Amino acid sequence: MALFRINRYLGGEEDATEDRSQALLERLREQARARQLKKQQQVLLPSDELKQKKTENELHQKLKNSGFDSENEYQREAKRKRGQSSEGSCGEEEKKLRKDHQVSSDSEKPLAEADSDLAGETANGYIPAKKKKNENGKKSSLSQKKIEADLDENNRQQENKSNLKRHQAERDIPTEVETNGAEIAEKDGSEKVKGNQSTKEEVWKPTSNEKAMPPPSSFLVLGGYDRRAVQKIQPILPQWLAQPKLVHKRIKENLVPIQDVEGIHPKLLKKLQMNGIESFFPVQREVIPAILESASSGFLVGRGGYQPSDICVSAPTGSGKTLSFVIPVVQALLKRVVCQVRALAVLPTKELAQQVSKVFNIYTDGTDLKVVLVTGQKSFGKEQETLVQRTVMGYCSLADIIVATPGRLVDHIDQTPGFSLRQLRFLIIDEADRMIDDMHQKWLHQVVKAVFRAEDDSGTNMLFQRTEPGPVTAASTCCPQIPLQKLLFSATLTRNPEKLQELGLYQPRLFTSVYSEKRAVTAGTETEQNAEKKYTLPEGLSQYYVPCNLNSKPLFLLYFMLRMKFTRVLCFTNSKQTSHRLFLLIQAFGGVNVAEFSSRLTPSERQRTLKEFERGKIQLLISTDATARGIDVKGVKCVINYDAPQFIRTYIHRVGRTARAGKVGLAFTMLLKVQEWKFLQMLRDAGSPDLEKQLVKSEYLKPLLQQYEEALSKLQKTVKDERAQKRA
Repeated sequence: MALFRINRYLGGEEDATEDRSQALLERLREQARARQLKKQQQVLLPSDELKQKKTENELHQKLKNSGFDSENEYQREAKRKRGQSSEGSCGEEEKKLRKDHQVSSDSEKPLAEADSDLAGETANGYIPAKKKKNENGKKSSLSQKKIEADLDENNRQQENKSNLKRHQAERDIPTEVETNGAEIAEKDGSEKVKGNQSTKEEVWKPTSNEKAMPPPSSFLVLGGYDRRAVQKIQPILPQWLAQPKLVHKRIKENLVPIQDVEGIHPKLLKKLQMNGIESFFPVQREVIPAILESASSGFLVGRGGYQPSDICVSAPTGSGKTLSFVIPVVQALLKRVVCQVRALAVLPTKELAQQVSKVFNIYTDGTDLKVVLVTGQKSFGKEQETLVQRTVMGYCSLADIIVATPGRLVDHIDQTPGFSLRQLRFLIIDEADRMIDDMHQKWLHQVVKAVFRAEDDSGTNMLFQRTEPGPVTAASTCCPQIPLQKLLFSATLTRNPEKLQELGLYQPRLFTSVYSEKRAVTAGTETEQNAEKKYTLPEGLSQYYVPCNLNSKPLFLLYFMLRMKFTRVLCFTNSKQTSHRLFLLIQAFGGVNVAEFSSRLTPSERQRTLKEFERGKIQLLISTDATARGIDVKGVKCVINYDAPQFIRTYIHRVGRTARAGKVGLAFTMLLKVQEWKFLQMLRDAGSPDLEKQLVKSEYLKPLLQQYEEALSKLQKTVKDERAQKRA
């Protein structure tokens, strides 16, 4: 204050006051110009930028009232806030801002006080003489706290805006916009240039012609943001698998009269007509001539003296595969003179073997050919008596065609004296995919070894001595020998070359009806456009799935039988225990003629049950997968999967028990909620059409609840009694 008084009375104060007043007026004019420029720019800015500018203006007003030094402090604050939103370093900038403000408040406090006083003096027309230091200290501390609170609030607003912009990255793109600050310069050049600062800021602006891009980042992103479909690697298959002979799927539209197929013996044509067969299915139309052609020179030698190609057939269930090998094999053996085992059919189950044996007997009736069934249904000694007979000259065969299961066949190869396969011409493997899975039993190796086994009495029959096939040379073709031709049939034949290699096929030919409907003809050849289908279902089959819970599954089955009046229903479970308990529960409920079919029954009981079901005496047949493989159960109108199958092949064979030979049929699968996605995805991966959802309202099940609870109590008592009997 003393210095102030000295300067005042010395007369230098007036000049200093005039200079400060002139500088302050110039700053006020520049601020007015800057505000006018901002108002013009706000018209062109988007809504988000308007809000941001409004916030900055409010902050500037607060800074001005709190003692910040003119427009330059506001510009530094605004630029730092923008840098915080674009770079995400709000914490460091805030600390820097507070530090700069504290330094400026300490160093330029007299100037700030003078400026504020001059502003008041200019308005009121006089200049005050002095200010108290304690008032200045209080004002600076209060203003600093207020600024810090405002900065914290503004930081939160800026962070919210930056987060919102990141969420809108798919709609907005960043564009670089230059925003020039207000240029503040002293005309007389006495003060330094405070403005003229140009900064580049990223602003989110949506455009309709460009895709949304994410905000810039310091990280290096490899591959960009575009999602590209990963091209699936297609396996390289052998030519016979990659280019098979295609067979029509639609049976009714592609029937061929039996007279139009050349090469069939008149006796067999008469047999076909006697059994009511007037037309061949597409599979039969293609496969029968192919097998007959390979045996056109007789069964002792191949065509032209060469070994014939093996035949593989993949066609839906009920498409006539059994007749496709029965007719040509019987015709090739009609002229045989000596009874020897010429054809061997190997099947996975006893029931399927009985069915194939029955078809062979129908078409060999009236000829000299003999068919023998070897499945273990008879004692081992009785089966030996049907296979071989001992005479004075030695053992002689009593069978021309053998239908067997793998285990029983290997037993006879090892233990039956005189049983020989050295004259075997046709090896038929039905349900080939399951037989490949059972290759660990080494049954095929045992069969091939028995076929090419050397004669015990060396020196005789050297002309027709059989050796395993090898490279074709002049020496190998000088001695003719009976070829071994393999015939493979399945509805779910694998196309895995590694598995097929175990069968030792010779130049095989594949006949298949598994292909995509949409095909394009290019240069006379057919190429697939869609994803390749793995399996084919019967044409007349309608498939549904029923969402349910574990406790209500029996109620759904009873609803189908009692309310929907379903008849001749084949119901599949995953285990014989489930099959047996479900049978007992339905039987205790009453009102449905039900029977079970599983390994709990003897072979004779199972055969009797199938006959009663075919005659219509049984409405519901509860079975395990024993009946799913190839068995032609006549009259099945509906298949219900009580337990969802775990594999696609199991599902294909289950639902294939209906809609056979071009007829129509229904298939329902009960799915728990946790099973739906996995099961439906399994069908999509196999190329099968999507299943329709069949909903059953709970009000339809309520009338069955009381009787159902009584049946459950009876079931509990029955199960306890059965357990007591087993213990006894």
